[in-house]
Parts: sequence; structure tokens; C-alpha cells
Amino acid sequence: MLKDWIEQGAFLVDVRTHEEWNEGHVIASVNIPLDELSDRMAEFEGKDKIVFFCRSGGRSGMAKMILQSQGFTNVENGGTWQDVKQFID
Repeated sequence: MLKDWIEQGAFLVDVRTHEEWNEGHVIASVNIPLDELSDRMAEFEGKDKIVFFCRSGGRSGMAKMILQSQGFTNVENGGTWQDVKQFID
């Protein structure tokens, strides 16, 4: 499913810190750290599919739950940034 969503142009969101992002990231993704998520909800409006990922999959799981609690149903935990990267590069 992850590969399908990525191929269909999912909005890829890395929820690691800015420092972690700068150490390496998926080129097609945006960096919205988990602690900024609530303030940046408008960025998810109108997105067909949203895939969150981080270093281990934990923060991305929390991000998925946060968006689902706001009524989003098109959200997936992509796991680690390397899990997502394998389908991009």
C-alpha cells in the first residue's frame, strides 16, 4: 500500500526535527516536525493521500493519530524515512 500511495502522488511528510531532516531526507517530502503539526493543519487540507514518516515509525504513528482525530481518513504511517525513500530514489 505504501508504494501505491507514493506512486499516486501522496503528500509525504517527515515529522522528524529540522536537525534530523538536515542530516538526510526524502527529496519529494516536506518537513513538518511533530511538535509543529497542530499549528500547521491547514497544509493537509485538500490532500488526497498523506504519508507520515520519521526515524523509527513512532512519531509518524502519533502524527497519523493526530490527523485522524481531526477527521482526516486518508492518512498512513509510512514508518521510517528509509522505508519511504526506497520507493523514491
